[in-house]
Amino acid sequence: MAKVPRNFRLLEELEKGEKGHGAEACSYGLKDGDDLLMSNWNGTILGPPHSAHENRIYSLNIHCGEDYPDSPPTVQFVSKINLPCVDQRTGKVDPARLPCLLQWKRENTMETILIELRRYMALPQHKKLPQPAEGTTFT
Repeated sequence: MAKVPRNFRLLEELEKGEKGHGAEACSYGLKDGDDLLMSNWNGTILGPPHSAHENRIYSLNIHCGEDYPDSPPTVQFVSKINLPCVDQRTGKVDPARLPCLLQWKRENTMETILIELRRYMALPQHKKLPQPAEGTTFT
């Protein structure tokens, strides 16, 4: 199978994200429309129902390095959140603690990560974790 070049892949993801063809509770798009390398993205996750995250909107920064999609992007919450896979000082998602980043496959996308983070929030051991005040951010 032919390997899709980085920019083509990112253009596909951009189009899907902009048209809203992805998961209903997650969205993503380029942080800056002038970013020709398509490296910096914004992501949003709506907190899953029946959890401490319900009715919350979480903002994230996603950085796709030059090796994306062969290597996973770095993901960092802007909105404060209490989850075992998130560094409580910086908001960075620890790739070793989120399966889709730990076992990254080239077929994975930014949407894959956002959906997995939302599922992670809804796990029985995570859904009742006390959360920081809504609207607080990592600095």
